Amino acid sequence: MSSSLRENLQDVQVAAAVSRPAINGEAAGSAYRKIASDLHRELLDRIDLDVMGKLPPDRLREELRLLVEKMIAETGLALNAHERTQVVADVQNEVMGLGPLEPLLADPSISDILVNTFNMVYVERRGQLERTDVRFASDEHLMKIIDKIVSRVGRRIDESSPMVDARLPDGSRVNAIIPPLSIDGPLLSIRRFAVVPLKVTDLVQYKSLTPQLAELLGAMVKARLNILISGGTGSGKTTLLNILSSFIPPRERIVTIEDAAELQLQQPHVVRLETRPPNIEGRGEVTQRALVRNSLRMRPDRIILGEVRGAETFDMLQAMNTGHEGSMATVHANTPRDALTRPENMLGMAGMALPPKAMRQQIASALTAVLQVARLSDGKRKVVSLSEITGMEGDIITMQEIFVFQQTGVASDGSVIGQFKATGVRPKFLERIKAFGIALPDTLFDPSRAYE
Repeated sequence: MSSSLRENLQDVQVAAAVSRPAINGEAAGSAYRKIASDLHRELLDRIDLDVMGKLPPDRLREELRLLVEKMIAETGLALNAHERTQVVADVQNEVMGLGPLEPLLADPSISDILVNTFNMVYVERRGQLERTDVRFASDEHLMKIIDKIVSRVGRRIDESSPMVDARLPDGSRVNAIIPPLSIDGPLLSIRRFAVVPLKVTDLVQYKSLTPQLAELLGAMVKARLNILISGGTGSGKTTLLNILSSFIPPRERIVTIEDAAELQLQQPHVVRLETRPPNIEGRGEVTQRALVRNSLRMRPDRIILGEVRGAETFDMLQAMNTGHEGSMATVHANTPRDALTRPENMLGMAGMALPPKAMRQQIASALTAVLQVARLSDGKRKVVSLSEITGMEGDIITMQEIFVFQQTGVASDGSVIGQFKATGVRPKFLERIKAFGIALPDTLFDPSRAYE
């Protein structure tokens, strides 16, 4: 056993004598993290990585436990049961997983993990941010974890490419940015996805929408209407897109296109495509627009675009207008009207030499409805509006709101008070829904009925 490791174990023992448990004290915490780091390094010197890599995960975890306990015993120092178990678990996580992030990733109540440099980690639970006691040993330790994440999906991050979007095996979205762009050190953001994908019944239970609105949305998807989901960052656009896709019949061929694959579609006939960034020579980039164009040659019944953000907007609208009905996409916008302005702006920035009226005609003819989602002040996410696109009047796209969430106040505990209600407008797309043999009750659009 190395002398540095023995000294670090002694540091923890001294700190533990002052304040038990050792891992909760500030001094002990620092020394403890150094122990786990040294154990990890010494473990790598002792094991054959090729042999270990061939073991099943359960067997590998057990072999690591035995090795770490043997290495701790060689020091002759007495750690209590909690400390011993924690050291073993941390070294296992370092070798097999993502180190200090593993306990956070195992917590289903956490929806976001935000690493603001190696010694400051925040999480979001139930819509509220809170700081954790999780720490990395150093900036170098955090960089190793970031490299492990991005290399799994064939991406890279270094000084020449200091920003990267990636994903975890469960579909969780990852963004990392490092110096020189981040001044204080590497930064890591993880947007979690549920291990078991949410269903529409879950949204009804959480009061994100009403059973009546859920019934209408299901009918719209089955009737192959083109839907644009709009909302701000963290409002639940991708989650809602996942849930709406569950209404797609299993016999249809679906092609999904994303920057970083996140969607968790449950249908059997799904083809997943993902963009590719340029390599170190600046070559090999595959954009969303190229994937949308290619998808049209793949005989899709529906195309689902994770997020429209550039030149692919034109090809998406073309696809919706030329036989790929029932397609869906998300866009960053704060209101349904803004959701229609954004694609127009994207077309302009992409260099499309179309007059504004022609752009709006493309949008109005391609899209049937805009679904607006929002994250309210209490952290809860709700579907706040369902609007139908009815056509053009002059140079303006016309819309009519079908359902709306009206906020009426805020309770003493900070929770938002409000109600869902229909506006009383019967959408034009009802005829199409009926043509698909789907019957909806007339009371669905009764404005006198309100739902909390």
